[in-house]
Amino acid sequence: MYNKNDIISSIMNIGVQPTDTLLVHSSMKSVGKVENGANTVLDAFMEYMKEGLLIFPTHTWAQINDQYNVFSPETEPSCVGILSNLFLKRTNVIRSWHPTHSVAAYGADAVNYVAGEERWDTPCPRYSCWGKLYDRKAKILFLGCSLRSNTFIHSVEEWHAIPMRLTDTYQQLKIATPKGCTIDRPLRRHYNALGDVSQNYDKMLEPFVYTRIAQKGFIGDAESLLCDALGMADLTTSFLERNPNLFEDNNAIPYEWYRK
Repeated sequence: MYNKNDIISSIMNIGVQPTDTLLVHSSMKSVGKVENGANTVLDAFMEYMKEGLLIFPTHTWAQINDQYNVFSPETEPSCVGILSNLFLKRTNVIRSWHPTHSVAAYGADAVNYVAGEERWDTPCPRYSCWGKLYDRKAKILFLGCSLRSNTFIHSVEEWHAIPMRLTDTYQQLKIATPKGCTIDRPLRRHYNALGDVSQNYDKMLEPFVYTRIAQKGFIGDAESLLCDALGMADLTTSFLERNPNLFEDNNAIPYEWYRK
């Protein structure tokens, strides 16, 4: 059974620095047995990252829709796992106001990081919290989950206006603010007529590891991957320039695109 110090050691060993900006996609069940469960894993991340910025996705795309269309940042649960839902309840954790692709952040500049997300009318625009990962040279940790969870690649595709990624129409969503106001937030959604293209994002694993954009390791029992957001975006962009339809299938990336 793992304890908090074991988890902290594994965070260090995979390459996270205490002052990093770190976003964590997570599968708690992959970590294995931990003293006091998921809360200990969060304790470890928050203690180790207290001088940096720690971010968890707190998405609600699975439940927010035309009928259930009011997003309350204070009360709406995340659809992306137990760690994200527990993180939301922690002291000094601040959640963004994006109605489908919110994040929660902990750190000295958490308030500034999440501010203004109610402005955006698409899921992951360039100057949202997702684009800020690039600007901050952040790291993205896939804790026991694959690159199919990689919202950041959704964002990179959106920045480059890849066809058939966003709906032409808007859902009429609303945001219920903590002060009791309601903000109208019409929002384009991810286009799914081609299926879920994120299921093909794991084709980037070999290129990311080969180019050292990603490093493999373990946190508890969870096979994990730590990625450099800047390198990930730049390499993915170079591939999309060659083939904008790259993620419409799971065919391997040609070796000559990244092996020189």
